[in-house]
Amino acid sequence: MLSDVVIFWFRNDLRVGDNLALVEACASAGRLLPVYCHDPSADAPTRWGFVRRGPHRRAFLEAALGDLDAALRARGSALLQLNGAPRAVLPALAEAVGAAVVVCEAIAAPEEEDELAALRAAGLKVKAIWQSTLLDPAALPFAAARLPKVFTAFRQAVESAGLQPPAPLPAPRTLPPWPPLDRRPRRSDASRDLRAGRSPGVAGRDPCAGRSPGVERAEPGNRDLRRSYGGSCGAADALTVEIGEQASFPWWQPAFAGGERAALAHLARYFAGDRPRHYKATRNGLSGVDFSSKFSPWLAQGALSARVALAALRRHEIEQGPSDGSYWLWFELLWRDYFRLLHLQHGRRLYRARGLNEGAAQPAHDAAAFAAWRVGGTGHPFIDAGMRELAATGWLSNRMRQIVASYLIHDLGCDWRAGAAWFEAQLVDYDVYSNQGNWLYIAGRGTDPRGGRRFDPDRQAAMYDADGAYRALWAEPEPRTRASAAGGSAPSRAPADTTTMPTMVVVPRASSRIR
Repeated sequence: MLSDVVIFWFRNDLRVGDNLALVEACASAGRLLPVYCHDPSADAPTRWGFVRRGPHRRAFLEAALGDLDAALRARGSALLQLNGAPRAVLPALAEAVGAAVVVCEAIAAPEEEDELAALRAAGLKVKAIWQSTLLDPAALPFAAARLPKVFTAFRQAVESAGLQPPAPLPAPRTLPPWPPLDRRPRRSDASRDLRAGRSPGVAGRDPCAGRSPGVERAEPGNRDLRRSYGGSCGAADALTVEIGEQASFPWWQPAFAGGERAALAHLARYFAGDRPRHYKATRNGLSGVDFSSKFSPWLAQGALSARVALAALRRHEIEQGPSDGSYWLWFELLWRDYFRLLHLQHGRRLYRARGLNEGAAQPAHDAAAFAAWRVGGTGHPFIDAGMRELAATGWLSNRMRQIVASYLIHDLGCDWRAGAAWFEAQLVDYDVYSNQGNWLYIAGRGTDPRGGRRFDPDRQAAMYDADGAYRALWAEPEPRTRASAAGGSAPSRAPADTTTMPTMVVVPRASSRIR
């Protein structure tokens, strides 16, 4: 049935192509208002001593939202960005524009489900559409509640059944127009902003109030790009980091920017060459742009759908032939699905301290060791190199993620949830499903029957960094600029009771290619 006004709430689906929820919203709306909510809780302090979302993720998101707005404008619409918790701003917005229906993607994680429950409690009709998996859960040879306990059994069942996902949906050529924003509201400053024609955005929000600061924009191709985050909000120290071609995912460069346009261009470049053929052999690399697909940041923010990625993979196989490498890309996309289906099966149980392991003890935690791990100050050169790369770039290879996670849990004796929270703050490809699933896996609190994974860091270094190039690349630099917000000297390691992240200035610089 056609509704006069529908609000479409973008969540982790920041694209117009292959967006089933958007297509259904367009089909049901006379007028459509696309919205993104900047929830202050996303930037709130954590119990572990840092804010929940760091500067890399904020900047990557900002680029994606700009790209999304441009795509919507090209189709006769635009993106309305609101500051505030969805449960507060969306009911006010609905009242202001006369909408009763909100359409969005479904996200099977506790906080995201609570958001929908709050909207429904406020009187809104919420239509949440599942669309983030490659495979349709309804097409699986088992119910979600009977998902196999281990990934291998899941993969074998999928492949034995010959399951393939539906073809990606094309992007709508046009979207329904915005509703008029002149209805008289009875409540909410947000509604008054709408009547006045203001569209609150991310720029200028006060980081001291738990919101995202504005991020400087640089001209494309500027090799002297500088990005400055934070200010005088009590950060432990200001750190200038120089990085060049050693960055494995340089999100400040146009080719790696957030958003659907950069994602599709990267997809085309990747499958045009022979990198997919060699993926299985190179996927455990530690640094460089080409050793892995680098799809994950765009998949995480929903600028790229898994079905679009797989369609490109299948075209590549038709043109260049299947290979072990191309199969392994399919394998990794299935792992991504598995973590999502685990959430459909287990829900909030995945977020308990014991996870799915009913016999697990309460995790131990060493706050000082955790603080040293975060800043690359454990004293183990291989671990510290990984943590410095993560802090400087918002990226870490899959191999290093497993190694540093194992070290935090099994060598330093820290709470796995603290590590999961740090990855959430730092990684540009943070994904609630995969992050939770992987940390549970390492900690022995997920579905792995082996009860946790410890990676010997010395053995791993010998296997994957035999020449020491990675450790040399991310060795602790001589501090070029390291001054506290108060103007005094700051220690090279963050104190254990730090409550905010270091202010970081990232300065890409030219360097010889890392081979």
